[in-house]
Amino acid sequence: MIRFFNLLLVIFFSFFVKANALIEVDITRGNLNPLPIAVSPLSLDSKSNQELQKIFKKKNIGAEISSVVENNLKTSGLFNPLNKDAFLQKPDIAHLKPRFEDWALIKAQALITGKVKFQDEKLRVEFRLWDVLAGKEMMALAFTTVPTNWRRIGHIITDKVYERLTGEKGYFDTRIIYVAENGPKTKRIKKLAIMDQDGFNTKYLTLGNELVLTPRFNPTNQMVTYLSYFRNLPRVYLLDIETGVQEVVGDFPGMTFAPRFSPDGKKIIMSFAIDGNSDIYTMDLENRIVERITNHPSIDTSPSFSPDGKYICFNSDRSGYQQIYVMKNDGSNVKRISFGKGLYGTPVWSPRGDLIAFTKLHKGKFYIGVMRKDGSGERLLTENYYQEAPSWSPNGRVLIFYRETKSDSEGKGFSAKLWSIDLTGYNERLVITESDASDPSWSSLLSN
Repeated sequence: MIRFFNLLLVIFFSFFVKANALIEVDITRGNLNPLPIAVSPLSLDSKSNQELQKIFKKKNIGAEISSVVENNLKTSGLFNPLNKDAFLQKPDIAHLKPRFEDWALIKAQALITGKVKFQDEKLRVEFRLWDVLAGKEMMALAFTTVPTNWRRIGHIITDKVYERLTGEKGYFDTRIIYVAENGPKTKRIKKLAIMDQDGFNTKYLTLGNELVLTPRFNPTNQMVTYLSYFRNLPRVYLLDIETGVQEVVGDFPGMTFAPRFSPDGKKIIMSFAIDGNSDIYTMDLENRIVERITNHPSIDTSPSFSPDGKYICFNSDRSGYQQIYVMKNDGSNVKRISFGKGLYGTPVWSPRGDLIAFTKLHKGKFYIGVMRKDGSGERLLTENYYQEAPSWSPNGRVLIFYRETKSDSEGKGFSAKLWSIDLTGYNERLVITESDASDPSWSSLLSN
């Protein structure tokens, strides 16, 4: 049995009325001036420090948690964490009452302070968010959990800070499932892997005996659907990450591809090929009733529900070459929405419901882009030799995808890596994984 999650007890000891966000983001321009923020190390009393160092091999957990918060804020592209060498006030004193003039002197506009206490075999973490320019506390929270959950505490703190300063939900207390790859391109070993969104706590969910593809999270829980080959035929599986129990969704006489969950997590939508022709089907996970959604002589595949479940986007070659279409969830009212030059694929609806991300191939280059749900406002965010399979962060602000490099005639020199990019087209970065990686999927917030 695999268990990844422990229940966190969240205690609110003060919470100020929400004011206007300090950061506003224009999705067409990006945030060109990240907010200067000071993340003070979380203070520890000497007794707690001694006990925790026995558990964590001399790590200073207060400093480690603040480092998680700082790294999260930095990678978001919206914040500029200031150098700790410039801090003038000690962490324990700053947490009680900051000298705002000292923090203003180093250009900080916001300040995070906190303290850690180890008692009754539990970790209690307090943090406070301060508005330096206004000279007041913006938020104060405390968490109690098992000590091994310290990294998650850092992610949850970041989510709270991000939401308070931007007015939007964060995406840091999340996980990413992907296909871990090893070996030359001509003979790849592929395993399902899961990690925290910052690349830590990697765990492997399959052994690599069979080819696995396209893992996708259930939006409502920690279930995953994915494709795996059994005796050279693709099967759609369900996997409960917490228990490690997996099951076959259903045995179909043809080939099944690109499974995804419906927004309520009660159905799987996928493409199903018979005699070389692919249509879109859904399966109710409770009663296993299969419903055919499209019935067309073209190839229809890569379906994705809108967040309200009323519409489905998919790609099809029914116009002669591969484009993106939108239809109602019963298959009616099919409309083509992509009309730019090139081939479009892997459409996926934003959690916000306003945009659809896609992969585009044009003149030998691959692009990751977004367009509105009616096809207007197409924006290409990034281009490369080969990249595809965008997946949204749960707040709809960041996309993760994978990118491949060229190989020689023997399949050497090849690599596949995960990358992320802001919805703005800025802040493109490599997501560090233990091995090569492809087909990423972002979970919903774990602390909802």
